[in-house]
Amino acid sequence: MTEPIELFKEWFAAAHEAEDLAEAVALATADGQGQPSVRMVLLKAADERGFTFYTNLESQKGRELAENPFASLCFHWKSQKRQIRIEGPVVAVRDAEADTYFASRARDSQIGAWASKQSRPMKGLFEFEAAIAKYAAKYAFGEVPRPPYWSGFRIEPTRIEFWEDRKFRLHMRHLYEKNDLGIWIKRELYP
Repeated sequence: MTEPIELFKEWFAAAHEAEDLAEAVALATADGQGQPSVRMVLLKAADERGFTFYTNLESQKGRELAENPFASLCFHWKSQKRQIRIEGPVVAVRDAEADTYFASRARDSQIGAWASKQSRPMKGLFEFEAAIAKYAAKYAFGEVPRPPYWSGFRIEPTRIEFWEDRKFRLHMRHLYEKNDLGIWIKRELYP
């Protein structure tokens, strides 16, 4: 198997069989000054174009990706004794893609996207609850439109590393890197 996306799909499917929330992944970003931050997000798509997640564009991660459009992902599936690290530039998904995914979300999640001022200070839970009530009333009937500040990002991988636990610390590490022609080059790394 020469393509890392196919190997990712194989490992991801195995993780889904063994773990709850196998799609939970650590997302690392950095602001314009290089200050890093990391948090968990949910992977919503993975294909030859890259790895997609959605968020409030005004959140800390949204602001950081606007300043510095590069990111890393790290999946760790304890039950599988496997880890995958992904790195690359980040691009915004198309509006139609964001609209389609937003429409597939539960109505409460859609309302929450309107109500949350993600990553910004909150006076208390009542402030958030009041905003939820406001948008629930506003969108009581019909479809809930996607907020203009809510969309998705796709990491277009240039590096994907697969790590698998093995006895006697003889762990398997395979690194795939894209060359200038867009071809994946595979290397084995010391554990």
